[in-house]
Amino acid sequence: MSNLLAVDGITKVFGGVRAVDNCSLKVAEGTITALIGPNGSGKTTLFNIITGYLPADRGQVSFAGKDVTGKDPGRLYRTGLSRTFQQARVFPQLSVQENLVVAAGYGWSRLFTRRVERTDRERADQLLEEFRLAPVADLLAAELSYGQRKLLEFAAVLMSSPRLVLLDEPTAGVNPLMIETMERHIRRQHAAGITFLIVEHDMTFVMRLCDPVIVLDAGKRIFGGHPAEVQNNSLVLDAYLGG
Repeated sequence: MSNLLAVDGITKVFGGVRAVDNCSLKVAEGTITALIGPNGSGKTTLFNIITGYLPADRGQVSFAGKDVTGKDPGRLYRTGLSRTFQQARVFPQLSVQENLVVAAGYGWSRLFTRRVERTDRERADQLLEEFRLAPVADLLAAELSYGQRKLLEFAAVLMSSPRLVLLDEPTAGVNPLMIETMERHIRRQHAAGITFLIVEHDMTFVMRLCDPVIVLDAGKRIFGGHPAEVQNNSLVLDAYLGG
């Protein structure tokens, strides 16, 4: 199985704090890989570096065999690497359907004009149906529940037909039913060929969905392996329990 994403020696320092410390990891194509660790271990900082929202002080990020270190997030999105955020980022004053069209790369003036490609309209309609957002397609995103906004953001990143999706705490702040819904969508998209890297605190969710699991502590990769191996690893237990 080939590596779709490779992170090599990434370091990021804020003041005197090494948020990410010479971190290296790989994500094999076709996997649902988890990135876990205690609060402050550097997970979201690493996500931000991988996706171009934050520059690294040192190291390299490669995607699909090409160096993408420090590339613009929009460019990465168009080349097949996309992400969600812990707090769902949508355009609140656009409709649900318009959010998806914007995600396809259209400017404000082209929303739902004849200059919007039919394939993009069809893709948006397909995702609205798949994520059960069609009944609220004409509502403003601001009118959605928090869980629906999470689903909308997930649908939006799929407009680019990505190869790799990074999900930052997809189950944070949602109810158990929405957690099941999110897991179902991840599994469905994975079966369709999308690779996932997921930051998540819900260990039950991680252990039943993800393989392999990579563990960070103090900005460093301390372990990686199958879920059962991670659960029984002394380094991981020490990181979480403060030993």
